Amino acid sequence: MDPHREALQRIVSNLANKNGEIHNFIDMLNHTIKNVQVNSSNAISELDEEFDGLYSLLDEMKGSMASTIQQEEARKVQALQDQLSQCSNALESSEELLELAAQSLDIKDPVEFLKAARQIKERVTMASAFRISLKPTVSDSMTHLMVDFTLERRILQAVNFLPVPKAPEIDLAACLVADNCITVSWRMPENDGRIDHFVLEYRKTNFGLPRVKDEQPWELIDYIKATEYTLSGLKFDTKYVNLRVQACNKAVAGEYSDPVTLETKAFVFSLDSTSSHLNLKVEDTYVEWDPTGGKGQEKVKGKENKSGGQNPLLKSNRRCSSLRSGGPSPKRTPVNTRSSVRGSRDRFTGESYTVLGDSAVESGQHYWEVRAQKDCKSYSVGVTYRNLGKFDQLGKTNSSWCIHINNWLQTTISAKHNNKTKTLDITVPDRIGVYCDFDGGQLTFYNANSKELLYTFRTKFTQPLLPGFMIWCGGLTVSTGLQVPSAVKTLQKGENVLSGSTGSLNNTA
Repeated sequence: MDPHREALQRIVSNLANKNGEIHNFIDMLNHTIKNVQVNSSNAISELDEEFDGLYSLLDEMKGSMASTIQQEEARKVQALQDQLSQCSNALESSEELLELAAQSLDIKDPVEFLKAARQIKERVTMASAFRISLKPTVSDSMTHLMVDFTLERRILQAVNFLPVPKAPEIDLAACLVADNCITVSWRMPENDGRIDHFVLEYRKTNFGLPRVKDEQPWELIDYIKATEYTLSGLKFDTKYVNLRVQACNKAVAGEYSDPVTLETKAFVFSLDSTSSHLNLKVEDTYVEWDPTGGKGQEKVKGKENKSGGQNPLLKSNRRCSSLRSGGPSPKRTPVNTRSSVRGSRDRFTGESYTVLGDSAVESGQHYWEVRAQKDCKSYSVGVTYRNLGKFDQLGKTNSSWCIHINNWLQTTISAKHNNKTKTLDITVPDRIGVYCDFDGGQLTFYNANSKELLYTFRTKFTQPLLPGFMIWCGGLTVSTGLQVPSAVKTLQKGENVLSGSTGSLNNTA
């Protein structure tokens, strides 16, 4: 094709595209003009409503104040009229007495005159004219009911459109992160009585500082009336939470506060399916006994096959297989898990029906919970160093600690470490809480419902700890990303340890 023709076609195409853009822009401008007209009309209507409300309030206040003046007028007039009536009666009585006294002056008989004089004197003494006050009981002044609206007039003259609220300031020192709840506190840089409510936004992140890319969307809490709010029921499945606050008046929202980042300090892990026993079906934070999973596994020639008789666990496995073959396992959606420790160890085999967490505890205080299915026959919950062998079981080495529950013949619960066992005389909970204080050398198990202490190991941890789980027949669900509950913190702070719940199995590993 002729290059000039191609160039002209490109120009025509560009012009056509530009014309289309201009048409779209013209449509947008026309739409914007209509929006401006509609919004202006709405603003005028709201202005009329506000002024009508102000007029109505002023009329109501005027009527109320006028009524007060009229009531005061009626009270004073009534008091003065009562006093006027008393004075009129006294004057009338006094005039009668004066006329009688004048007549008595004309009496010639001394005896009669003396008698009349005494009577007049007695009546004068009792006369009301000498007992009434000649001062008005009330004044004619009404100045105490006068008004001066100079200040109010200035306020009205200063009435203007609502200003944009300033950005709040989050009080980082007053913010609290605990028990999967976040309490956020903030203040306004200056007093603003026109603030109607606040908007709080938060998002989870694994980065210490707010970033623009690769961030979760903000989640919003609207219509907060106070300057403090508690986000409850959260799951801390990230290391940090970003927060920001916005102030709103009736008309407009202000700028957001500078975002702050709070550390959740939650321990989050998934179960490592790459190294778990083949008879365990692992999906993120759920593990289930799968009697068909190890059919392709080679028979291990080791300690587990050297005994002359049949291993009791093999009997248990067959029994568990028959128990589980009645129906399919619960449907669960697999979740992509991390690889912080995966690929670094062999798969557990033999009688070590074990799965580990994929993240290690290296410092600090952490807490997670485990719930067993009702048909779970035997399981262990604990921690271990990374050196746990593929044939090793939790609690049977000097580098692993656990609580073991057995539901085969009778229900028992015991603490295990370094191949030593201590049976615990307590009720087996359906949910177990695990508290690990790495730096303090403490591993404590709780009834996660009542927070009652089950057992405490005290030692000095010298290597990172991996959460560990063993299970025969049934399933376990692990809940991670949990804060240390307040009840657990209280027990730890008060050294509230049950008698016999520590000591006998402890050693420095």
